[in-house]
Amino acid sequence: MKTSFLGTLPITQPELEWLFNIKPGNGYPGNTYQIVKRVTDLLLVILTSPVWLSLLCFCIALIKLESPLDPVFFIQQRTGKGGKRFGMLKFRTMVVNANELKKQLMHLNELQWPDFKITNDPRITHAGRFLRKTSLDELPQIINVLRGEMSLVGPRPTSFSAKTYQLWHTERLDVIPGITGLWQIIGRGSTEFDVRLRLDIAYIERRCIWLDIQILFRTITSVVTQRGVL
Repeated sequence: MKTSFLGTLPITQPELEWLFNIKPGNGYPGNTYQIVKRVTDLLLVILTSPVWLSLLCFCIALIKLESPLDPVFFIQQRTGKGGKRFGMLKFRTMVVNANELKKQLMHLNELQWPDFKITNDPRITHAGRFLRKTSLDELPQIINVLRGEMSLVGPRPTSFSAKTYQLWHTERLDVIPGITGLWQIIGRGSTEFDVRLRLDIAYIERRCIWLDIQILFRTITSVVTQRGVL
């Protein structure tokens, strides 16, 4: 049983206290957890559809007001369960030639490669800054959830392929990736990949519906207080 990952994290004990109370092993026989999780995802998405559909329309209008001729959505290849690549949907928050500009800005990268982040990234649009600050740029991933490519809760899918993973990293590929997870509510936007991996593995070892519900509620709190970043 793997229990050492939490102890190696650069995160204070109070932040992890609630997680320590959930012991490894979810106690669900066979595929029961996966079935219950999928049903829960679909029910939550359907029940909240009036809210997220309204927000989708608002975000589309916001993007079109700034750049009427440019696309609203951005589809990025991400790594899902079993290392399978899929197109993850996001609202476009950057200029259309962001990938080309990335090469020119590589020297400003603040994270360990293959992660990439720049404070006050010049590629981000005005509408994009608002969407990112409120995490509304991630809203289209509800469609990925409906497709079964993602869940509401799980390890965040990486943009780089599984070929770049070290052997111990591959444990995160055992489950369906999520819109939100532990590192979104406990970590920070500047959290390095290895630290995020330890949080992902801590989640995988403890995954259960109760943990998923807690992460969903804590995600809402993090977004409202601007504490976490999706």
